[in-house]
Amino acid sequence: MNVLSVEKLAKRYGPRQLFEDISFGLEKGQKTAIVARNGTGKSTLLKCIAGVEKPDSGIITFNRGIRVGYLDQSVSMTATHSLVDEMLDQDDPVTNAVRAYEHAVARHLEGAAMQHAIDSMSELNAWDFEAHVQVLLHRFGLRDMEQPVNTLSGGQQKRLAMAKVLIHAPDVLILDEPTNHLDVHMIEQLEDELSAPNLTLLLVTHDRYFLDNVCDEIIEMEFGEFTRFKGNYSYYVEKKALLDEVRDATQQHLRGLMRSELEWVRKMPRARGTKSKSRLDAFDRIKADATRDFSREEVKIDVKTERLGGKVIEVRNLTKGWGDRQKPGTYKPIVTGFSYSLKRGDRIGIVGPNGIGKSTFLDLLTMRTPPDAGTVSIGDTVMLGTFGQQGLQITDDKRIIEVVRDIAEIIPLNKGKTLTASGLLERFLFDKEQQWQYVSTLSGGERRRLYLCTVLMKNPNVLILDEPTNDLDIPTLNALEDFLCDLDVCLLIVSHDRFFMDKLCTKLLVFEGDGKIKEWVGSYTELRETQKARAGKLKVESAAKADKTASAAGAMGQHGGLAVTESTEGVKKKLTYAEKLELARIDKEMPKLEARKEELLTIMAKGGTDHHQMMEQSIALEKAIAELDRMMDRLLILSEKAG
Repeated sequence: MNVLSVEKLAKRYGPRQLFEDISFGLEKGQKTAIVARNGTGKSTLLKCIAGVEKPDSGIITFNRGIRVGYLDQSVSMTATHSLVDEMLDQDDPVTNAVRAYEHAVARHLEGAAMQHAIDSMSELNAWDFEAHVQVLLHRFGLRDMEQPVNTLSGGQQKRLAMAKVLIHAPDVLILDEPTNHLDVHMIEQLEDELSAPNLTLLLVTHDRYFLDNVCDEIIEMEFGEFTRFKGNYSYYVEKKALLDEVRDATQQHLRGLMRSELEWVRKMPRARGTKSKSRLDAFDRIKADATRDFSREEVKIDVKTERLGGKVIEVRNLTKGWGDRQKPGTYKPIVTGFSYSLKRGDRIGIVGPNGIGKSTFLDLLTMRTPPDAGTVSIGDTVMLGTFGQQGLQITDDKRIIEVVRDIAEIIPLNKGKTLTASGLLERFLFDKEQQWQYVSTLSGGERRRLYLCTVLMKNPNVLILDEPTNDLDIPTLNALEDFLCDLDVCLLIVSHDRFFMDKLCTKLLVFEGDGKIKEWVGSYTELRETQKARAGKLKVESAAKADKTASAAGAMGQHGGLAVTESTEGVKKKLTYAEKLELARIDKEMPKLEARKEELLTIMAKGGTDHHQMMEQSIALEKAIAELDRMMDRLLILSEKAG
């Protein structure tokens, strides 16, 4: 049974027909990805289905009662309120009820207004909603609930936006580039979240490992057709290659048949009967199929690179942090006492969680940010090319051709060849007509492709790439990977795209936190497998310790307090005496608080008491939930410390 049906959908954007006559359906639990080149309308199609934009024609139907969640490709949050307030800033029955109740409490409303607010909370089972919000934010690595939204990094904002979508447990998720700006740990967690069997998924992403691990169907938009492949991305690549072979062979056969029929057409007498007309119609169909253009325009990257000497970039005792060193709670080390010599031919990936300082590290290496201590020395022959996360910093009222001409009109290539600005843009799939359009008309992926063009045309021999795969389509990624593999340049790459890193990087600089950076020789996948194996081992050891603790607790009941004391000393040796007492108190108090919360919820659900009593009960409930949250946070901290 389809939970979503799309019939004959069409959309034009300015002079461009993005798509037309698109029809498909999604069954419950189906996980489908749309694959196409930048500029073909993938994001617009998702917006139409999600109801953000209106199609020019066509029908979109969801089953009755289906909850739909949508994540936009671009996330930009400027609000000054807290993370929790942002989660509540949604037009949804539950969040509306929570806001109404909080408003009633804050204004000390009485009578029917307060009773209505309480009844709504009970009917929608919303009393635990804020606790659920905090748990979800914690799962996405957002622990400071009061942090202003506008102070979050790009990756943190993406995680917050994802949490906003998931909090209401949607039946259908529509996601546009969900892995952009997420670190690999969060990507893997998201893979687990989206693999739930009853969740229906429609997404656009360039992350090929993500497509393999999550999706069970690939829909390709190409040559004005909508082709479905029942399998993951690896299956799609394999079957697509076979279909291309069959199509080419079929077209070759049709061309031979067309030549034979053409001889008959030329010899056919002028007086044409019914049979002759039928054969002529068939000839026209054969000719149309035989001459149809299935050629694919590919990004052709061919630029000159300047000779690179022996010295590239050398750092000695590099130290950098944010905050005040004199105030330990405010200081965050990025790198501490780091020394490294970047050599010709190095292809280094820089990995670590979001917010740990990878982009700042690149700024240190390129001397755009001064270090607190240590030195950075760049070789005389180095020509830096920097492809940053922020993208192309130009105004939208500029034409595409002007962006390139502002850098150079003539671009040198290898072997003494040159290319005009217009010719270079054509190689990056901007035809002559599109070159005179404004930058504002470009899709997110097309802007990134233009940005890549402006970086490479400066003939760099050291490339600094900060999240280069964001918003690029898969064909462009493949072309970029092939180009960089063959190019005699030094590479420094910050990326969470596991496929891209595996293909290009021979070693990694791993950010471990607290200013520590370690070198890893091998692929990104090998590193993640090692990290997961280590984490799994620690988990087993932690479980074993927990079992010992439970056994000790049982021994206490049978043999008095001595066994407990011994077990506690053995298992929780990292805890202070005061912390052990605190942990014991939390274990004792949490069940009581849980019981009190349930008791209050039951009383309030029944109603029938006067307003003052209801007010007292609601305040008591809020206090109980807040105390439970505090205890849970403290329990996690103490448990981690205990090992």
